[in-house]
Amino acid sequence: MTEKDLPAVLRIEEDSFPHPWTECHFLDEIGSPHGYPVVAVAGAEVVGYLCLKVVLDEAEILDVAVNRSARGRGIGRALVQSALSFCRERGASFLFLEVRAGNAPAQALYRAMGFSESGIRKRYYHDGEDALLMQFDF
Repeated sequence: MTEKDLPAVLRIEEDSFPHPWTECHFLDEIGSPHGYPVVAVAGAEVVGYLCLKVVLDEAEILDVAVNRSARGRGIGRALVQSALSFCRERGASFLFLEVRAGNAPAQALYRAMGFSESGIRKRYYHDGEDALLMQFDF
C-alpha cells in the first residue's frame, strides 16, 4: 500500500465499516516500521487491502476489507494467506485478529485457514457488539 492507493482504500473502508479508519490511520501504518499494509489489485483497481503489524514474534491483522463488488472471489483469502506467509518468513509465533461476533462469513474464512478462537472482548465495538479474538499458531 502506498499513499496513491488511499483514495480507493478509504472508499472500501468507509463502505465496509460503521466506524471506518481515517486517512491518518492508514498513513500511520504505511509509515510504521512494524506495519505491513498491502493492497489487492485487479486490473488497475484496488479491490481490497490488509494492514498487518509484526513486532518481534507477534503479529496482528489490524484491518482487512474487500470491495463489495469483488467479494466472493477469494481476494480476502489471498490477503490473509499473504499475511500468513509474511509472518512465517519473519519467524512469528502467532498471528491474531479481532472479528465481530456477528460476522459469520469472516469467522468461517478464518477457521478454514487454521485460526482458532482465543477469547472474547465484550462490547468492543462502538455499537456494543462483542469482538471474537482469533489466533493462528505457527
